[in-house]
Amino acid sequence: MSDNWIVANLENAFATWNDKIAEIWTLITTSPQSFKGGTVWSVVESINGGLQAIGYGLLVLFFAMSVFKSTASFRDFQRPEYALKHFIRFVAAKVAITYAMDLMVALYSICGGVVDQIAGSLGGVAGASVTLPSAIEAAVEDAGFWASIPLWLVTILGSLFITIMSFIMIMSVYGRFFRLYMYTALAPVPLSSFAGEGTSEMGKHFVKSYVGVCLEGAVIVLACIIFSAFSSSSTPTLDTSITTVTMIWKYIGEVIFNMLVLVGLIKGSDRIIKEMLGT
Repeated sequence: MSDNWIVANLENAFATWNDKIAEIWTLITTSPQSFKGGTVWSVVESINGGLQAIGYGLLVLFFAMSVFKSTASFRDFQRPEYALKHFIRFVAAKVAITYAMDLMVALYSICGGVVDQIAGSLGGVAGASVTLPSAIEAAVEDAGFWASIPLWLVTILGSLFITIMSFIMIMSVYGRFFRLYMYTALAPVPLSSFAGEGTSEMGKHFVKSYVGVCLEGAVIVLACIIFSAFSSSSTPTLDTSITTVTMIWKYIGEVIFNMLVLVGLIKGSDRIIKEMLGT
């Protein structure tokens, strides 16, 4: 770390960005069961188990609604295939509620396998990290007192913006984790809708939404990889012939633009998945 306050300020901002990039990669490759030592997952399991009773109650309600809605009399139930269809729907919904945790874990494992395959085949995100060029550091240290005054303002604004983007980015990834927990905890309630023919769309939409949240990890991984390639191929150029303030302002602007690309991709990962799945 440099003794110069301006250089140290930029280095701290870049260090925050690099730390959050590394944390994102760790979060994406961590399963919900092992996140934070499994403490949160234990709470989710308890909530899921407690909601099974509500799920069973809704199961009977949705089943009765489906039966009374689909027939005006019980004569239709004299046909074995009609009664069998409702019975199979009821049993399938009952099994889904009973084994809701296993079902959600299985869906996550399938989608998580896609994420792990992408992450393993494409490597890490070392290219997404940012370092301060030595030319910038040398130019700042050579600047006089009066010339360094506008540099303070430039670096403060740039560092603040980079730090804010870092936290916005990591909050988006944490938000995905918490949505996974919420979907898993509440699973017995929407899964009970499969008992009724008219209400089954609720359960289908729930499953598609959960798969979408799981696949957001794949989009985030690809976003990091794309950003790494984009950042390495569009390294900000340094024009040492201009003033130090202009050079640093131009450099920070280009770095922030590159960072905005990644933040935008991560923030829009849910929208990308919704468009892909048609939800």
